[in-house]
Amino acid sequence: MRLIITRHGETIENINRICQGQTDGQLSKKGTEQAKKLGIRFKDRKIDVIYSSDLKRTVDTAKKILKYHPNLKLNLDKRIRERFFGKLQGNPFPNDWDWKNIPKDVETSENIYKRAKEFIDDIYLKHKDKTVLVVCHGGIKKALLTVIHNKHFSEFGIWEKINNTSVSEFDIEKNGNHKIHILNCTSHLK
Repeated sequence: MRLIITRHGETIENINRICQGQTDGQLSKKGTEQAKKLGIRFKDRKIDVIYSSDLKRTVDTAKKILKYHPNLKLNLDKRIRERFFGKLQGNPFPNDWDWKNIPKDVETSENIYKRAKEFIDDIYLKHKDKTVLVVCHGGIKKALLTVIHNKHFSEFGIWEKINNTSVSEFDIEKNGNHKIHILNCTSHLK
């Protein structure tokens, strides 16, 4: 399976350092432009299936890609939602935020990793000979990358910042020897 993973465009909440988690979020003007450029990047690309988180910021981003692929159906999947941040959702990230000491009501890296693995295993079974595009969030994209690179969930934090609309592309193989083509590319934004 050829798997392409991208993150949603910049949101108003990203600009204001508001924790969105599993709230919808709203694309900023810049985020809408990023999503349009992402759509143009995939305009002439063969895509067989497109998945998106069911949250508004990813759906709005995915629609800019679907504009060029009107025959595709958008498959919404809650497993590729952002990490659940509990009471922090909708509030500013604290200045002293520490990923190694997260509050108890925040979803664990182990759980988000399990969601990512289940999602990849499931779509591989359904679409192993297809090109699948996934529009998701920074945290779940890190989890997906961790799974694809055959790393333990505790290594989740090895990934640097995942930029808005960055594109990663892989050949997913049954034996786990996945081939990396592109990792967090934002050339379409230039």
